[in-house]
Amino acid sequence: MDEGEAAPAQPHSTGADAGAGRSTDTAPAAAGAAEPAGAVEATGVTPPDPSTPDADVLVRKNRSLARALTSARRELAAAQEEIERLTAPPLSFATHVTVVDAMARTIDVVVAGRRMRVTASSALPLGGLEPGTALVLDERLNAVATAEPDDVGELVTVEQRLDERHVLVAVRSEDTRVLRLSPALVAVRLRPGDALMADLKDGVALRRIARREVEDLLLDDSPDTSWEMIGGLDATIERIRDAIELPMAHPELYVEHRLRPPRGLLLYGPPGVGKTLIARAVATSLARTTGRRTHFLNIKGPQLLDKYVGETERRIRLIFARARDKAARGVPVVVFFDEMESLFRTRGTGVSSDVETTVVPQLLAEIDGVEEMRNVIVIGASNREDMIDPAILRPGRLDVKIRIDRPDAEAAADILAKHLRADLPLDPGELADAGGDRQAAAAAMRRAAVDALYARTPATAVLEVVCASGARETLHLADLVSGAMLAAVVARAKTAAIKDEIAGGPGGLSTARLLEAVAVEARQNEEIASAAGPEGWERLIGRRGERIRSVTRLVPDREEA
Repeated sequence: MDEGEAAPAQPHSTGADAGAGRSTDTAPAAAGAAEPAGAVEATGVTPPDPSTPDADVLVRKNRSLARALTSARRELAAAQEEIERLTAPPLSFATHVTVVDAMARTIDVVVAGRRMRVTASSALPLGGLEPGTALVLDERLNAVATAEPDDVGELVTVEQRLDERHVLVAVRSEDTRVLRLSPALVAVRLRPGDALMADLKDGVALRRIARREVEDLLLDDSPDTSWEMIGGLDATIERIRDAIELPMAHPELYVEHRLRPPRGLLLYGPPGVGKTLIARAVATSLARTTGRRTHFLNIKGPQLLDKYVGETERRIRLIFARARDKAARGVPVVVFFDEMESLFRTRGTGVSSDVETTVVPQLLAEIDGVEEMRNVIVIGASNREDMIDPAILRPGRLDVKIRIDRPDAEAAADILAKHLRADLPLDPGELADAGGDRQAAAAAMRRAAVDALYARTPATAVLEVVCASGARETLHLADLVSGAMLAAVVARAKTAAIKDEIAGGPGGLSTARLLEAVAVEARQNEEIASAAGPEGWERLIGRRGERIRSVTRLVPDREEA
């Protein structure tokens, strides 16, 4: 057959062939539509219907949707709370004054210095409100809750506790105010001079503040210094005890004799002779005499001075207020002014920018006020009593004036006996020389030290003094001896003994170490004395009478050696 001719028709297949061909062509479709009954029966599992969703998938989707809705609700609620918080009106703070009507729940408060009558919320218990309690006010000025007191405020100083709820305070030195006490301060014992933090607008004292400078100024202690610790001043001590202790121990006899006890005592003399030690011994002795604890207010003159007008006077009032507060409870109080000439100078001298014109009258007023407080003793100490205002020293104020001079040889030996005792470690050689007698060895060392200090030889010459009249005088080491110097000599000898023992030596106090200590202290005092100059010479040696024109330091041959 040619290529252009049509292909002949295919012949029809037989029945068997046709059945076989259909079976082959339609097998996949049939398998997708349905399994034969025989196959289902063989596996026992019904295949899933693609047109029906899986139930587990729906459950998971529902749970995820539920979580998302819950989270969205929480976020919406938080956003709503934030909006309400940011748009809420501001709250006010007030200080409670008093409950006006408990039935109507009306109370008086102070808001920024303005007194107001407001209504208290039912959630606020009126029974627990105390004057001075901090309160919270809502936008309608209703008291709704209590609040913590403010932690900042102005500093004020207690002048006087008026009653259980009120206190008189000093504000900025020149002003005084009455404040309410916060609940935290009601049960606190407030003393004159205590520092308080206060809200002056609301008129309430919040809390007590520790001020170091005030505590230093009003150093309050109970000294333990007995008369037995002071050497070489037996006659002076007897005068002081007659003036101070007798009125305290036997007040009825003074009343019977119509004799007014002394209000104050002035101790004056050169530095280092024991004025401060005596003042502390007075306080200790009063405690033993009266059987009561004695308070000792140690006031340093320079500490009182303040650059602000009126502050120095306020501090003086504070000191005596503290003393009266203690004395009112039957406690003896000693007010000790050290270096008195630095503050209470003669008025009109202009030495302290005329501050003495106001400070001295304040002190006079306070001393005069001590008359009714028989448990208060005022003691002043000074190296230059001539510089103190005469009004302070007149009878009726500092009645008793006692001069304390530098010790002589006998007094020096007594002072040394307080510091160089037989129970101290002694050099074995010193003990051997004394035949093993510790008392004799210690006494021999003290005599050697006194002889070296009080020898008036060219080797102990210290200064040549030219008086205003032209007279010349040579001063020796004995003219510079003081109780403080003697204590320093023994302390220096003890240090040398300790160093010797550490180095492997026998250690112990010895005459050689004492004499070496005397030589060192002598050289140091020479330098100090020469540096003082003519103007302060009277203060240094306690010289009285003719003024010094010039002072020349002498350099003995012993120093060159």
